[in-house]
Amino acid sequence: MLPTFHNSFKINGDHFDREGLFDLAYSYIKEGAKFEKEIGIFILNWLDPSETIELSTSGTTGTPKLISISKQAMVESALATANFFNLHPGDKALLCLPSRYIAGKMMLVRTFIIGLELDIIPSTSTLDDLCLNKVYDFVALVPLQAQKSIQKLSQFKKIIIGGAPVSGLLSKQLQCLPSEIYETYGMTETITHIAAKLVGANDFNVLPNVTISNDDRNCLIVNVPSISVNTIITNDIVEITSPNTFKWKGRYDHVINSGGIKLFPEQIEAKMSLYLSQPFFIAGVADDRLGQKVILVIEGEPVAIKDEIFKDLEKYEQPKAIYFIPKFIRTETDKINIKKTLLLIGL
Repeated sequence: MLPTFHNSFKINGDHFDREGLFDLAYSYIKEGAKFEKEIGIFILNWLDPSETIELSTSGTTGTPKLISISKQAMVESALATANFFNLHPGDKALLCLPSRYIAGKMMLVRTFIIGLELDIIPSTSTLDDLCLNKVYDFVALVPLQAQKSIQKLSQFKKIIIGGAPVSGLLSKQLQCLPSEIYETYGMTETITHIAAKLVGANDFNVLPNVTISNDDRNCLIVNVPSISVNTIITNDIVEITSPNTFKWKGRYDHVINSGGIKLFPEQIEAKMSLYLSQPFFIAGVADDRLGQKVILVIEGEPVAIKDEIFKDLEKYEQPKAIYFIPKFIRTETDKINIKKTLLLIGL
């Protein structure tokens, strides 16, 4: 079945019928920059008769893999986003994420299905090509873009931030802006976000038609019949606070067992991020006495560390060692690859 299109969507100011989209895609592939080629390839895939699209997972916690997603499921995801964030035909949106991954692809699908007026710029951390005099209704960003472009964010009425947790310091900065800003939860398998919360709030609220539960590890189980016939079992440890809300605690595969006490690196990082502006992460490494010990790894040249960055930590959360490394190894979506970074420092 060929996908349908809203009759008022626009890309860079122009509306396209199906034939016009074909021509746009071919011109992007033949003559465009890298980010435009990726858009062109996706548009051609969206227009072809196949009912599915192959997507690559990000590789944050393992080897990236290809998965097959139905186009109708992507349509349902776009409609759920429109419902949750109150998006309407003619709303102005910006695409500044790479379209080889699900977040960028879904901005295009939302445009086609909801009838958004989409502007496209290259994906950079500082949004260098953003038109300074234009106000947008909706944009999706990763935390690094929000952090490095914070002076430009007032141009957006609604912002969703995903792909990695929002740090405590960034959250504090974002709460001072006039924009409506949400942190989202999701993954490629759930076709981008299935839950969101206002920045600074504790609990994620699930989108329409999403059912949640947890397994014996306390990891989140997601059931979205409109998106996947299979239940999606995650490695994210959560506390379910109501049928429609949950608190995210951290990754099951990141939990540190230190002296019999289970510690969540992401929660320790959230406490420290208010005081430490350099990129960093918390990890657990083998220790003869404790089983695992907590370490702090900081990106950059060695500097003196002030005691205040540890003041909110419990006794067992205190790092037992601090390492500096000039440059973290990151995935293509700019997430820190913790395992490979630890290998660089011999851990």
